[in-house]
Amino acid sequence: MQSSASLLQRQKQSMIASPQLIESIRLLQLAHTELHQYVGQEIAKNPLLELAPSEEGPSGDDWSIPGEDPDIGVREKDFDKPTSGEAPERFMQSKSTGNTANAPPGAGNAVDNFSVSAETLHDHVARQIALTAFTSPERLIAGQLAAHLEDTGYLNVSLVELASSLNVRADDVERVLGILQHFDPPGLFAQTLSECLEIQLRQRDRFDPAMAALVGNLEMLARRDFQALKQHCGVDEEDLLDMLHEIRALDPKPGNQFHTGRPECVMPDVWVMPSPGGGWQIELDPNTLPKLLINHTYFAEVSRAAVQNSKDQAFLNECLQNANWLIRSLDQRANTILKVATEIVRQQEAFLEHGVSHLKPLNLRTVADAINVHESTVSRVTSNKYMLTPRGVFELKYFFTVAIASCEGGDAHSAEAVRHRIKAIIAGESLADVLSDDDIAVRLKETGIDVARRTVTKYREAMNIPSSVQRRREKRLWLDGDQGSAA
Repeated sequence: MQSSASLLQRQKQSMIASPQLIESIRLLQLAHTELHQYVGQEIAKNPLLELAPSEEGPSGDDWSIPGEDPDIGVREKDFDKPTSGEAPERFMQSKSTGNTANAPPGAGNAVDNFSVSAETLHDHVARQIALTAFTSPERLIAGQLAAHLEDTGYLNVSLVELASSLNVRADDVERVLGILQHFDPPGLFAQTLSECLEIQLRQRDRFDPAMAALVGNLEMLARRDFQALKQHCGVDEEDLLDMLHEIRALDPKPGNQFHTGRPECVMPDVWVMPSPGGGWQIELDPNTLPKLLINHTYFAEVSRAAVQNSKDQAFLNECLQNANWLIRSLDQRANTILKVATEIVRQQEAFLEHGVSHLKPLNLRTVADAINVHESTVSRVTSNKYMLTPRGVFELKYFFTVAIASCEGGDAHSAEAVRHRIKAIIAGESLADVLSDDDIAVRLKETGIDVARRTVTKYREAMNIPSSVQRRREKRLWLDGDQGSAA
C-alpha cells in the first residue's frame, strides 16, 4: 500500500481560556488579604479605578458601576426565614468577635492608639543586665549572649565560637552565662530542654539525684515508659508521680510569656447567624470585600483631550474595559462564595444546631451540583475562606468530610463526627474499663457506625491519643497517686 499526501479540512470546537478568564478563576481562590493586594495593584495601574468611600458614596452621575448593584458590598440571603437588618450587629456583639463592621468610623483603633506596647523578652533581659553588677568585659559578654536569645528563651549560639569572636576565654563566657541563667523568669538562657528544666528545678531547690535522672531521660517520659523511669530514678510509683507533677508545673518555653509580636487573627469571609424567626441568615463580611468605583467624569474629560490621539484613546478604552471586567469579576466572586456558603449551611444545618457529632459527610460534587457549578470552582472558593458560626470560626473545607457507612442502612456518618465519637468514648473510660481499638470499633457499631479497627487506630493516632496499654498504665499511676495524696 502506497502512502500519499493530501489536504484535508476539518472543523472542531475547542475552549481556549482567555487571559481574563484565567484571572477570574484566580480571583476565586484568593484570600481576602491577597484580594485587597491585587485590587490595590489594579488601582495603581488603572487611572479610572478608585476605592469607594467608607461612608456613603458620592451622589450624582459621576460614579457608576456596571451591573445592578451600586457597589461590591454585603449581599444578604436568608436560609428558610427572613430576618431583620439588626441581626448582624446583635450577633457580633453577643459573640464578642471584635469585628468593628458596625462600629463608628475610627472606633476600632481607639484602644490600639492609646495602649502601651507590651514588654518584650529582650527588653526584660536588657533591664536585668543593666541592674546587675557586671564589669565592662562581662557586660559586653552578657549583651552578646542576650542578642542570641530566642523568643522562646533558649540560647542559640556556641559558647566556644562566641568566646573566640569576642577574644575572651570560654570560662568567662560560661561564668557570665551562669549569672544570666538566674534571671527572671526561671529557665532562660538554656540550650536544651533538659537544661531549661534543670535551671528551674535548681531555683526551687528540687534538683536531687532522682530528679536529675528523670530530667536526663525525658525520652522515656515522652514514651510513657514509667517502669524504666522508676528503675533509673530509684523511686517507687508514689515518688515518681510527685516528680511528674513537679515536671508538669515547669515552663518548657519561659520566653513565650512575653510579647513577641502582634497576634494574627482570622477574619471570616462569611457570617452565619440565627434568624429571629428560625432558620439561618448568611452574609458576606463587608470588610473582606473591596468596593470599587469607576470615575466616568475623569474618563470624559481625558477622552475630550485625547480625541486627536488614537493611542491615548485606545489606552483609555482599554482601562475602561479592564475596570468593568474587574468589577464584574468581583461581583461574580462574591455571589459564588455566597452560593457555596448557603449550600454548606443547608447541608450542615444539624451541625449548627447540635454540634460536631451531627456533622454530615459532604463532598465537592454535592455542593457543585446543587448550585450548578464545576467541582473545581467549589474547591477554589473553599480554599482559605472562613465562616463565622455560633459554634466558632471554621474553614469552609472543614465541612467537607468523607462518609463512614452506617450499620443499620441509614444515613452515613462523617469522619469528623466519628473522630469526635472516638474521643468521647475514650474520655469516659475508667481504670477497670480501658478499651482497645477493637472494643471501640464494637462500641461504634453498637451506635450504628460501621468502622474497622484499623480506622479507629488511624483516627486515634491522628488525635495524639495513646494506646490502651499506655492509657491503662497512666490511669493506674494517677489513681495510685490520688489515693496516696488522700491518705
